[in-house]
Amino acid sequence: MDFSAANTALWNVVIQLGVIAGAILIANFLRQRFAFIRKSLLPTAVLAGFILLILKQLGVLRMDEDFLEILVYHCIALGFIAMSLRVMRGGGRGGDLTGPKSGAIIVGTYLIQGVAGLVITLALSYTVMPGLFKAAGLLLPMGFGQGPGQANNVGATYESLGFAGGRSFGLAVAAAGYICACVVGVVMLNILARRGAVSAGDRRTDEAPDLSFFQDDGEIAVSDSIDKLSVQLAMVLLVYLLTYLVTWGLTSGVAAISESLAGTVNTLLWGFNFIVGSALAILVRTLLEKAKAAGLVRRQYQNNYLLNRLSGFFFDIMIVAGIASIDLQDLHGLWLPFILLVAAGGIVTWLYLKFVCRRAYGDYYYEGLISMYGMLTGTIGSGVLLLREIDPNLRTPAANNLIIGSSYGIVLGAPMLVFVGLASRSPAMCFVTLGLAAVYHIALTVFVVRAHRKKKDGE
Repeated sequence: MDFSAANTALWNVVIQLGVIAGAILIANFLRQRFAFIRKSLLPTAVLAGFILLILKQLGVLRMDEDFLEILVYHCIALGFIAMSLRVMRGGGRGGDLTGPKSGAIIVGTYLIQGVAGLVITLALSYTVMPGLFKAAGLLLPMGFGQGPGQANNVGATYESLGFAGGRSFGLAVAAAGYICACVVGVVMLNILARRGAVSAGDRRTDEAPDLSFFQDDGEIAVSDSIDKLSVQLAMVLLVYLLTYLVTWGLTSGVAAISESLAGTVNTLLWGFNFIVGSALAILVRTLLEKAKAAGLVRRQYQNNYLLNRLSGFFFDIMIVAGIASIDLQDLHGLWLPFILLVAAGGIVTWLYLKFVCRRAYGDYYYEGLISMYGMLTGTIGSGVLLLREIDPNLRTPAANNLIIGSSYGIVLGAPMLVFVGLASRSPAMCFVTLGLAAVYHIALTVFVVRAHRKKKDGE
């Protein structure tokens, strides 16, 4: 085997990870050196990502786009598996309906984004841009709410139906949504911090740590025949292997039953593999707890502190790679609808979440609002990133709500797939889709509000 630099396959991973590591260290230095950066609450990973993005756009640096996409895809799942393996201390504070309410909030946000997007593209197509694909507005919830994977798939479908540049437009909306999650999210964090609603990230750096948080009673030794960190990483990687095997089994089974159904279902399963991974991690955690209670296992193998650090590591890498992979050349003359969609998406998402999160999450309203906004304009990873600025150890249920809510969201969001196909058939069907989406949005919002009132009446 050739171990020299000529073997690019051998050294590419090291080079790309080394560049990302260098950007993180530079960003960390800048944050520590300049007070205005610290006070801006701009996370180190976001700053590192923008450093790489700027260098890439200037032609100073070349990044492997495929490798960056692979990092984003895997790190989201690994981060949530690490979070889901944590031993739960006490119960959640959202009640039994927290999962369904979170799912309704997620899908309700998809729908309000879709309604806003369709209104914009329909208005443009009947006025200043008669050639605009009328259903293009539905790429707003695909890009903002569901991420680049679905934006790519739906954009490619619309492109085959006559929307020139549909795939690139969808990816550009997804990229802008990610920037919106980071930039607008950080701005809102600053506003909330100035109002005293949340604590600024740099105020926590000198706090004395709670030593009881580092280790529970009955855990395995810090360093025995194997290091405790190695055990945590081994559990995370094993669950991810199980995630691959289970997803592969499910998709193979669906394909054997129906090829047409597999085209939709399999994309969702692989695209949302972090949900399968989180479910399997929870199952493994439950089995370990029962085995310990039955005396089959003597020690607790999970360490919450180390699992938090692992999830933080994976999310940091994911954020840097995600921002660095953005391609600003994907618009191709569609600037007007692009700008209007992105602006509308950022505004309606914030206003709607501000209304429903206050009625769903009670005493961790701000954590729920910030995390949901980060996810529903960017990705789950960006939601967790913003959340960590005000809840660094993820002690509120907000992060888990993103996972549980996404699971319910897959079921509640099934009509979105119907709307995407229906709107593309004809201009008339765009208006039908607009009406159906509005009615479904109202129904989900009413559910969240009534569930909140029922919980209050029961207290």
